[in-house]
Amino acid sequence: MRADARKNYDHLLEVARGIVAEHGADASLRDIARTAGVGLGTLYRHFPTREALLEALLRSSFAALTARAVDLAGTLPPGEALLSWTRECTRFTTTYHGVTQVMVAAIEEPDSALHASCVELRAAGARLLRRAQEAGDARDGMDGTDLFALIAGLAWLGDQAALADRAEHLFEVIAVPALRARPVVGETV
Repeated sequence: MRADARKNYDHLLEVARGIVAEHGADASLRDIARTAGVGLGTLYRHFPTREALLEALLRSSFAALTARAVDLAGTLPPGEALLSWTRECTRFTTTYHGVTQVMVAAIEEPDSALHASCVELRAAGARLLRRAQEAGDARDGMDGTDLFALIAGLAWLGDQAALADRAEHLFEVIAVPALRARPVVGETV
């Protein structure tokens, strides 16, 4: 990519990151181009679809979360690693309002620009879940798809303005008992 094209690409991503964080996954592409000071054609040359733009925005974060799963698996007991990673994923998905809907759809659509990144992210969670199940720290009967759905549901709750300030509490109420094979002593379920 030419230097000026790379500069436009990076600038568009920077602007898009802010606008999508503020307005959600359905943010206006026209607003992104206008705020970046480029024409809509320039935006479409770099990102031919909204999904291509979202993929570029999310790719590095998904890769970091995938790598984080490996790191947590090597440093924490299985159940703690699973809960920690699930919490981090849930927090991330609330960064961009409406992104969970796009992610869930991308898992089912192999032609989606987000498909590979979402599949890798789900697989990372599934590995942590299996490891915790094998250690007896996570309930049986769940798989990576269930974990992905749990994260999406928790992120949806965090996307709701009336519930956003309760997101951490709701995580503890919903995710912790849903994932744990047995309650912690003194914990009420």
